[in-house]
Amino acid sequence: MLKISENRRFLVYDDGTPFFYLGDTAWELLHRCTYEETARYLADRAAKGFTVIQTVVLAELDGLHTPNRNGDVPLIDDDPTQPNEAYFAHVDAVVALAASLGLHIGMLPTWGDKWNVKWGVGPEIFTPENARVYGEFISRRYADAPIIWIVGGDRPIESESHRQIVRAMAEGLRAGDGRNHLITMHTWGQHSTAEYAHEETWLDFHTCQSGHARNSANWKFIEADYARTPTRPCMDAEPGYEDMADNIRNLDDGYLDDWDARKALYWGLFAGACGHTYGCNPVWQMWAPGRDQVIYARRPWYEAMHLPGSGQMQHARSLLLSRPYLTRIPDQSLIVTQPGEGTLHMQATRDSEGRYAMLYVPAGVIMGGTSVEVDLANLAGDTIAAWWYDPRTGVARSLGVMSKQPRLTFALPQGGPDWVLVLDDAACGFPAPGRA
Repeated sequence: MLKISENRRFLVYDDGTPFFYLGDTAWELLHRCTYEETARYLADRAAKGFTVIQTVVLAELDGLHTPNRNGDVPLIDDDPTQPNEAYFAHVDAVVALAASLGLHIGMLPTWGDKWNVKWGVGPEIFTPENARVYGEFISRRYADAPIIWIVGGDRPIESESHRQIVRAMAEGLRAGDGRNHLITMHTWGQHSTAEYAHEETWLDFHTCQSGHARNSANWKFIEADYARTPTRPCMDAEPGYEDMADNIRNLDDGYLDDWDARKALYWGLFAGACGHTYGCNPVWQMWAPGRDQVIYARRPWYEAMHLPGSGQMQHARSLLLSRPYLTRIPDQSLIVTQPGEGTLHMQATRDSEGRYAMLYVPAGVIMGGTSVEVDLANLAGDTIAAWWYDPRTGVARSLGVMSKQPRLTFALPQGGPDWVLVLDDAACGFPAPGRA
């Protein structure tokens, strides 16, 4: 099982080894896919190094009344205290399959329109009383499974009634599994859970939904949540999705691509996040010909799951786990060059003991230049081993070993647009970035 690290910044296994939350967004997986389709999808995500699959039991797309692919609805008479055993038998099978592949399920017991309909289908079926009963039922059922609980479901807490429902759901989850799993919250676009649940004792770590606009500055959410007390891990659980129209429906501005997905990934992680979630527009809604679309999809999910961004996420995980992980901190003071905004924004992280530093450079031109200057005051050792790490391939280019200077300048490599500069205390003898 998972827990919070001693320094309250990361997720770890019970034995203290790091757990890198690398999520994929598959909200409609339990609702719209057959078991065979699910097996195909999960095998692909496991092979690409994902560790968490985020999905919803009471799904967004009329999840109460449109049956799953087996012909079952989740509840009897829309009553959260009367779950339909046939529906949950399918959920059982998916959870077990994910576990066999080494995947955790980031499980939302319900989408938020079932307690705050706002723009959704609904109906609102939850009260504090039945939310607690439902939460306890579902957590008892999966008490021993690799689950991370995610309450909320793309909705804000806007009233005391909403707060009581969400709190009761979380309390039910705690009661059913004996506090065996972590709990977080998924809130609506361009907001953080800190706005709604920072004082809630059930919340183990913060997430934000940075939104689906190109160059959405998710690092600002992470920076703010990282600085809050009490200290909790934080991450972006819904950045812009690959193959999503910019700003969701602005087709004239084009579609987000793998570069956009990588920028959100490294900005968030290097700002201090404990992990990151990737998403792809056709995949989250498991769209295929003949199914309704919520947001226009250009291709079916089984083609979209092969888009390049999904295969590139693992390289960030490999990079960070190839260096001491639990001592990593954000540090923008490494950047002497103007860090930039939008596409040009650079983000830096380092080891708190000075053994390494990393700088994400998202574009081949930096404020009119083609090189980056770094401040090495917080790095240990007399010599520096330098590398350019390719976030598209996970391959590192060695720049050799050099004498440590107060400041060093590095020319950007060709073949970008984006790169990660890795600087090690050469005495540590670390392997090439991304290698165990």
